[in-house]
Amino acid sequence: MKQATLILIILSTVISSCSSQQKQIKKDSMETKDKNPVYSHNDTSKVNLSEAERKKALPEDVYHIAREKGTERAFTGKFWEHKEVGTYHCAACGNPLFTSDGKFESSCGWPSFFEPVTKGSIIYAPDNTYGMSRTEVMCGRCKAHLGHVFEDGPPPTGLRYCINSVILDFTGGAKTKEAEKKPEEKKP
Repeated sequence: MKQATLILIILSTVISSCSSQQKQIKKDSMETKDKNPVYSHNDTSKVNLSEAERKKALPEDVYHIAREKGTERAFTGKFWEHKEVGTYHCAACGNPLFTSDGKFESSCGWPSFFEPVTKGSIIYAPDNTYGMSRTEVMCGRCKAHLGHVFEDGPPPTGLRYCINSVILDFTGGAKTKEAEKKPEEKKP
């Protein structure tokens, strides 16, 4: 009896934690959208704001990643284990970047994708900082720093876009593709 009670308490805590995390993701996204005059999921025009305007429009953590090319600690971002079906957008401007169909588990500690929504969603630049030779990826609309792309991803592209959670917003809501399958389609 005590074991069953303990299991129920643990399950309740886990479910509550997941619900709180989803509410926080939605709250963070709403705060970004409300203060940002260029945030849009449909506008494809290039963003032309001064640094002062960007700093005023973006939360401090988003500004740090987007404009100062910062990074978040591995395994701490809100989307690194995120499994809902939908679209990931640039948190600085709302530009669609990746879909959940292009997301995969890479064990690197950041959300990883093998292809962007469109070729124009992302722009690339060489990054030779810290004694490394990498390719930086930025938002194709506002040029916000997103992360880096590496050539060790899965088929069909062989690419791994390693992206900071802080610079992503998410729209969608259905749980994982596996959860949506009919019982006979699920893996044993």
